[in-house]
Amino acid sequence: MKRKLLLIAGACLCIVGLSSCCAQQKQPEPVKKEVGIQLYSVRDLIGVFGKSKGDYKPVLQALADMGYTSVEAASYKDGLIYDQTPEQFRQDVEATGMKVLSAHCKHNLSEEELASGDFSESLKWWDACIDAHKRAGAKYIVIPSMYRVKTLDELQTYCRYFNEVGARCNAAGLKLGYHNHSKEFKTVEDQVILDYMLENTDPDKLFFQLDVYWAVMGQASPVDYFNKYPGRFRMLHIKDRREVGQSGMVGFDAIFRNAETAGLENIVVEMEGSSYNDVLRSVRECIDYLVEAPFVKPSYEK
Repeated sequence: MKRKLLLIAGACLCIVGLSSCCAQQKQPEPVKKEVGIQLYSVRDLIGVFGKSKGDYKPVLQALADMGYTSVEAASYKDGLIYDQTPEQFRQDVEATGMKVLSAHCKHNLSEEELASGDFSESLKWWDACIDAHKRAGAKYIVIPSMYRVKTLDELQTYCRYFNEVGARCNAAGLKLGYHNHSKEFKTVEDQVILDYMLENTDPDKLFFQLDVYWAVMGQASPVDYFNKYPGRFRMLHIKDRREVGQSGMVGFDAIFRNAETAGLENIVVEMEGSSYNDVLRSVRECIDYLVEAPFVKPSYEK
């Protein structure tokens, strides 16, 4: 009888052990989320604005290993991206499993162009820029800022300019966006600059990449803008004072709950500053926050 009880107990232990093993094997893997990173975030490691430094390939691989799925470049100059041909840059990004999503590029109008309203010379620069980023595999080109306009006439000229650049992007199969800082929430002749731009550019030719941190710093509510101009915010720059979620200043949960109203398709992390000497630690904390956040969907692409 004792032997029989021992055999039964042993069998039960085996079943429990197998069940535990199976439970461990069936644990779901972490959810993969589509999150891009603006390479300006790691500028200290790879350079920025045409001033490249070091080998960017180990940095790209580190970003991919953290879980980032795409990059937004920030170093176009004279047909090159981070001192590489567009084809080579694309190859190096895709070798990590990421893709080239977008790039920040700008070409301000000259004083003469602003005065005359004729920006045909600047459009030549854009033709080369658009061609380079098409070859790099980018989906979007985003203008990161503009000349500090002093009058509504100047602002209207910029709106016409952006519409024309957007039309050329469309013809090449790309989309053009505009990225704000806090200054776009100031006024010119009693008009809020960002509102004027939203109301005087063609939605088919220009979308807006709302930088949520700079909106808050401009004393504006991202959600209010989503509701006022639904569908205009195809991309968001997810940013905080340092690492995403660090300051408590930006209501990320409300922002993501209103993503559909915004017209959101892609999110891109950008870091202005870091809490640590190791910037890779900071960008890792950013994506960890977004991956763990229950209010962030795996993907927003339509």
